[in-house]
This record gives sequence, C-alpha cells and structure tokens, in this order.
Amino acid sequence: MTSPSHTLPSRRVAYATAAGAVLFTAMVVLFPRSAFEASLDGLRLWFEVVLPSLLPFFVMAQVLMGLGAVHFLGVCLEPLMRPLFRLPGTAAFAVAMGLVSGYPLGAKVTGDLRRHRLCSRVEAERLVAFANTADPLFMSGAVAVGMFGQASLGAVLSFAHYASVVLVGLLMRFHGHREPPPPAPPPGALLDRALEALYQARARDGRPFGHLLGDVVRDSMIQMLFIGGTIMLFSVLLRVAAITGLVPWAAQHLLGPLLSLVGLDPSLAHALAAGLFELDLGSRAAAQAAASLQDRVVITSAVIAWSGLAVHAQVAAMLQGTGCRLGPYILARFLHGILAGLLTLLAFRVAGNLFLEAALPLPAPLTPGFLGRLWGASLRVMGVTLTLLATSLLWQLLRAGARRGRRRR
Repeated sequence: MTSPSHTLPSRRVAYATAAGAVLFTAMVVLFPRSAFEASLDGLRLWFEVVLPSLLPFFVMAQVLMGLGAVHFLGVCLEPLMRPLFRLPGTAAFAVAMGLVSGYPLGAKVTGDLRRHRLCSRVEAERLVAFANTADPLFMSGAVAVGMFGQASLGAVLSFAHYASVVLVGLLMRFHGHREPPPPAPPPGALLDRALEALYQARARDGRPFGHLLGDVVRDSMIQMLFIGGTIMLFSVLLRVAAITGLVPWAAQHLLGPLLSLVGLDPSLAHALAAGLFELDLGSRAAAQAAASLQDRVVITSAVIAWSGLAVHAQVAAMLQGTGCRLGPYILARFLHGILAGLLTLLAFRVAGNLFLEAALPLPAPLTPGFLGRLWGASLRVMGVTLTLLATSLLWQLLRAGARRGRRRR
C-alpha cells in the first residue's frame, strides 16, 4: 500500500525513468573501462576535496542546532531577515554556512531548519533558492587560478555570483506571497527572548553532549557518503553521454545556436553541455575553450551559478522528508545562472582591462592535502559562528541605541 506522504508519478514519467535507467545501465556495460575511470575520478574528487571541505560544516551545523545556538541567532536576526527576504532569523545561519562552505551545505542546513520546525515549507523553498551557493575559495582558487591561470578573475566571478544570488533572494520573497504572515513575536526584550529560545531548544533536544556529537558525526558521514556516490554517478553519466555522442549532439544542434543567438562564441557549447551535468567539468571545459576570455568567463559564471544536475540531486536528498518542492529551487538556479552571466558580462564591459592584464597563465597555488583542507574548513566554520554571534550582538546594540535616541526626543 502506498504511503500517503508520497505521490505516485504519472505513467509517462514512470516509463521514461525506467527506460533511462535501463539505457544508462546498458551503456555502463558496453563501456566498462570508461565508466570505471570516470567513477575513480569522482571518488578522488570526493575524498581529496569534498569530504575534508564539507565534513566540519556538516558536523558543526547540527551541533549548533542541537545546543540551541541557532535558535538564539534566529531570534536575534529575525528583525533583519524578515523585512528583506520574508524569512526567519535562523535563515541567516543557513545563508552564512552555505556562502562559506559551498554546495550543498546551504540545502542541508535548510532541510535541518525545516525538520526542526524553524521555518515553514514555503520559507524553506525561498531559503534554499539563495542559501545554496558556491564558496569563494572554489571560485578564486580552483577556477580563477587553477583553471584560467588569472587570479584577478576571482573578483569578478565572486561579485557576479553573490550579487546575483542576492537578487534571486529578493525575487524569491514573492514566492508563496499568499502565505499568511508569521505570528507576532512574544513581548519582552529581544536578547531575553533569544536566551529563552536557546534554553528551550536545548531542553527539547535533551541529549548529553557526547551522545549528540556521536549522532551528528554518524549522520554527517552518511550524508557525505551519499554526496560521494552522487558525484561518482554523475561523473560516469557524463562520460557515457560524451562517448555515445549525446553531449556533442546537444552542443552542436541545441546549445551552439543558442549561444550564437545571444552573441556568445558557439565553441563554448560543449562546456555549457558539460556544465548542465557537473559544474567542475563545465568550468574546466569553458576555461580550455578556443574563445575570448570574456565569453569563457561569462559561461563559467553561469555554469557555477546553475551548479549542475549532480548538485541538484544532492539538494533533493538534503530536502527529503521536508515537503519542499524541487521545482522552485531549479527555477531559481536557472535564474541565478542567467543573472550571474549578465553581471559577469557587465563587469567586463565596465572594467575589462583589469581581467586582461595577465597574458601568460599564472602557476596554480599549492593545494593542501586531506588534513590541510580539513583544518581550513574547521577554521572557517568557527569563523562563521563567531561572525554570526558578533552580527547579532551588534544588531542588538544598534537597536538599543536607536530606542534610547527615540526616548530622548
């Protein structure tokens, strides 16, 4: 008997999904060596980069939620997030963690907030649309220096990515506009209510710290293993699609004419096709394409904002059981990709000479190993936590000063 919480797909969707799975399995059987090599590439990417970079953020996000620190921040930052984005104050935690750590932590924290009933379903759909972003280290280090060999490109990529995602967040505030307004906050000083929220959240959790940490580490490793499996699967899928000619066909007959229509070099169609599946492969292909620097960076910016079907699959898993629909998120990612590309083009038109200064590729920086990335991510997550605490305290001081100023008048 089907659970009422699951909706059955239509017959066409069910048939198409089954046919696609059978076709993919047949391609893996026909090209076992290529599938094996692609799987190893995905596994190496996960173990050397993704696992040490994300694991501390996954652990600390759940620990802070279990200790009630996120509830404290939520009450303090509610007057800032609600007018701008129609989101609760706890959304600031998801935005900050997603911004510093990269995909898919913003979606993971959003899912946790929804499961803890710290936001409604519509608010979670708004939040994940702009809290799930690429991290600045990836854009300035891996892409700008490692792929393009020009450190100055990190500034334009980061500017276009974060400016456009803020625009997406402002636009998404109109999503679910018929939702009833949230209840008015209870009376009392904001700081007192924040401390009470922290205590009540800790009391509801009730687990000793050792038990909480053990549960968090176990759950985080399970989620990291799923992310690794997704990376390997889509690495194989893209390799098979390239071997069978699907990617070249889409690049030549669909994406190439589209790029020509909007005034971009059609030779970047292959990079765009690869970026539809996976952002690292799409960014690398764009950096190596035989096109102008401006066009290559515009496509790269759009690919990073779109993030790829591999990240979309991870987001779907992070939101499982929350009731959130994936459609608004994918629409927001598409909009983010267009806005990021346009802002990148605008940046080149305004200050293009700054990005053309390096004629020769610069050497890529030394990349830290597993322990180096793990240590760096641990430092960043502590920095995010301290920054949010300082922001909430500064906001309280400003509000208190404004109230004293009104009383004197």
